[in-house]
Amino acid sequence: MHREAILHDGALVEAHARGLPCLANRKQRGKPGPVPIDRPAPHQAGPRTCQVPGYLREVYAWAYLTPAFARMLDRQPVVEAILWGNARRLIARVVSEMQPGWRVLQPAAVYGTFSRQLAAVLGPNGSLMVSDIAPLQVELARDKLADLPQARADLCDAAEPARGPYDAVTCFFLLHEVPEDMKTRIVQALLGVVRPGGKVVFVDYHRPHPAHPLRPVMQLVFAWLEPFARTLWTRSVADYARSLTTQFDWRKETVFGGLYQIVVATRREA
Repeated sequence: MHREAILHDGALVEAHARGLPCLANRKQRGKPGPVPIDRPAPHQAGPRTCQVPGYLREVYAWAYLTPAFARMLDRQPVVEAILWGNARRLIARVVSEMQPGWRVLQPAAVYGTFSRQLAAVLGPNGSLMVSDIAPLQVELARDKLADLPQARADLCDAAEPARGPYDAVTCFFLLHEVPEDMKTRIVQALLGVVRPGGKVVFVDYHRPHPAHPLRPVMQLVFAWLEPFARTLWTRSVADYARSLTTQFDWRKETVFGGLYQIVVATRREA
């Protein structure tokens, strides 16, 4: 989830104020090249910056740019309430796609225990890279993962992910929080950093059954708080992959009357 706030870490705040290249790639320099569409290509860092986009400041300041409120939201019971009691089931579904020892990218910090559960299943021989565009979210993720040496968190834009290839990428409730052009950029970027046979797991909102009792409630929530979410009711995640679509095998399932979707894109072997 693209986010930004003040991190009480002088070096990170100073760097962010200047415009900071992705920290996960801070040792690399050079001109970034295009991501090939016939094989998973490592992201090459160049003169890119993690600047907070305007839509994030305008729409999500209440949730991600306010330290006190962000810390209140960063509790598993709150996450369960937001997802109408489905958080545990959705997290378990993501975890079931992972294997111990894998190298995994999580391109947005997630409130609650998601990252800890993911790191736990990867085990000491695996690695979890959590990235976020917001210093506050990086701070919160680091605090939660401090006792798990296989996990780290860095400042990075989800549309310019840390260098791959990865065995898997988990995109958990990120797409509904970004405009259409960013959905396309993020989906394509994440697909581009998984190895042949690797997978990207997307979990997000989906068009519920017409008779779903929460359908009118979610329409109000989207109109008031989540203006970029409604398109996921009419477009598939695979639509945003564009030319990359045919390089992946796609599986999709919905839960809770269709309100949520789990989409797994597995890169075909060369």
